Amino acid sequence: MKNWMLTIGVFFLTLGSIQGQGVIGKWKTVDDETGEAKSIVEIYEKSGKVYGKIVEILRENHKKDLCTKCDGADKNKPILGMVIINGLKKDGSEYSGGTILDPTNGKKYKCYIALESADKLKLRGYVGISIMGRTQYWSRVKN
Repeated sequence: MKNWMLTIGVFFLTLGSIQGQGVIGKWKTVDDETGEAKSIVEIYEKSGKVYGKIVEILRENHKKDLCTKCDGADKNKPILGMVIINGLKKDGSEYSGGTILDPTNGKKYKCYIALESADKLKLRGYVGISIMGRTQYWSRVKN
């Protein structure tokens, strides 16, 4: 009986720490094709919505890249410092209702993010419906 109670207690403590951790913080992005670490994105909250900004580019030969394929105000702006996640709102255990910009191709997609674990973030970008998109997993950067 004591082991059973201990197991339940550990489960709820773990669940609580994952929920308490939240999506806010710095996350390492990885190239889908090569598996190479690309950048650090800082996810933050402003006026009740969640945003993500590129705060570090990890590949030496891309540190000064510009968003040449972007439209509007982002065209030819440095990728470093660019806000790529815009206007997500909390909806249950995920954040949705906003967009993500892929600086590589300059396209914006609908997106949602959700914690898979305390240090693993699931990000899904899509066109139209969620089934028509791709998923990435980012890892939390420890300070």
